[in-house]
Amino acid sequence: MITKREFRRRDFLGLASVVTIGLMMTSCDADSKDKVDTSKSRNGAMEGFKVGDTFKATVPLTFSFLFSDQPTYPYKKDWLLFTKMASDNNVTLEPTIVPNSDYEQKRSLLISSGSAPEIIAKTYPGQESAFVSAGAVLPVSDYVDLMPHYQDKIKKWKLEPEIEALTQEDGKYYVLPGLHEELWPDYSLCFRKDVLKKEGLSEPTTWDEFRDVLRSLKKAYPDVVPFSDRFKGDSVLNIAGVAFGTVAGWGLVDGLLFDKDKKEFGFAAGSDKFKDLVTYFNSLVSEGLMDPESFTQTDDAAIQKFVSGKSFVISANSQNVITYRTSMEQSLGKGNFEIGKITVPGGPAGDIIGGTRLENGIMLNSSVKDKDSFVALIQYIDWLFYSDAGQEFSKWGVEGTTFTKEGGKRKLAADINFQGLNPSGTKDLRVDYGFSGGNFAYGGTTDLLQSTFNEEELAFQEAMKSKTPRPVAPPVPFSDTDREQATLALTPLKDHVKQNALKFVTGQRPLGEFDAYVKELDSKGQSKYVELANKAYKAYADKK
Repeated sequence: MITKREFRRRDFLGLASVVTIGLMMTSCDADSKDKVDTSKSRNGAMEGFKVGDTFKATVPLTFSFLFSDQPTYPYKKDWLLFTKMASDNNVTLEPTIVPNSDYEQKRSLLISSGSAPEIIAKTYPGQESAFVSAGAVLPVSDYVDLMPHYQDKIKKWKLEPEIEALTQEDGKYYVLPGLHEELWPDYSLCFRKDVLKKEGLSEPTTWDEFRDVLRSLKKAYPDVVPFSDRFKGDSVLNIAGVAFGTVAGWGLVDGLLFDKDKKEFGFAAGSDKFKDLVTYFNSLVSEGLMDPESFTQTDDAAIQKFVSGKSFVISANSQNVITYRTSMEQSLGKGNFEIGKITVPGGPAGDIIGGTRLENGIMLNSSVKDKDSFVALIQYIDWLFYSDAGQEFSKWGVEGTTFTKEGGKRKLAADINFQGLNPSGTKDLRVDYGFSGGNFAYGGTTDLLQSTFNEEELAFQEAMKSKTPRPVAPPVPFSDTDREQATLALTPLKDHVKQNALKFVTGQRPLGEFDAYVKELDSKGQSKYVELANKAYKAYADKK
């Protein structure tokens, strides 16, 4: 799934350890970026492998795998997921188990020490950039000719702009992302819809209407602050930022925004549109419509206010709504409330939404190119992560065992549950069988994605189709030297943006000082950072 962070073209600048890792990995083989002759690496590979084929190695193969272990469904070596891989694909995965809470740090340490497994899962586009210069990860773009399912989906779904955005300075890319057929918007605002109906209020469709609805709720319930948010405000600032024509919250990432008319990047948080955004949220706080603690309180504190009826609006994804509803059935009583997400409001920039059709995917240790079974490894990855059959297997499991399929509609077996789809089930699809886990199940057709959605979420997704996605920005492939300088510049810039956005919104700093704040950004390297970004972009554009 698309996670709370909006991973756009260059999330690597959000990695605090980029410079340290780059210094640690100086001993890696510089020749690891060179494309190899795969004609001598076909042990176990299928001949004539094409779209629709199920991969099965011609000899038993074992590949090492970096596995992010979730406490809610901890790793089991005898999962059906793994036993079916062994029997049907002739492949055994040898995992290195890493707790999810430490995954990014441990992944970096393993790669930098040269001891990473061959398949490195749970890598978001952009995170690979820290490991490129030292040759620690494989330039996978050199070998996509061995991946018919991957290439087929890129062509059918017109994903070329998104894939192009992965490009590094050398013209190659180093991560195989999860691919979605369509944009998958998940986060929005969850309302007490019963309260809206009681007060005769329609669901807001724009941010101006959102403020008007909050004003009406405040008038009807003067002792209530209608909107008390979670996620430190990062979710709502992210989705609102897009509608205001800027980036904020989770969407801040590298701080850059592309101006297609000028054909150059700017630093979004120093723009007039960013000022409009913080001015808007300042009005919510100053009028008593939004809890100023939204930007500092814990998620649990915000949730408790909402489920106990002390607030009427909170940020949410589809799973959050289910959790809220379960808690409210206990606190308010079943049938005494109605909640649900509204479609993401439009704003001054239009009825647009952000996001990407790329999801977390995998890197490959550069050493895999030396395996005699290299081609088989690439074919297996292509089948498991990019074929319709492989994606259905990772998500739903084995037809006739964990699910049935009739008329194209999948249904869990009678004794299996998954996220409340079959509450009477005594076994769990993830816990007991290993399917629908975060290491393997991502990307795919919209039909597959939505096959585990309830009717409420399906209606939300249908309504969101009327929104216009923000165009994909072109790549910013920094050189190694410029990447280090950009990272050093961006860290204090982002810190200053976050600190002062909070101050402007909550009234701790007057909005009249916004121009002074922009000058402070310049003193912290804003101009130099933007100059480096445009240098990288233009160098790339000139090569095309």
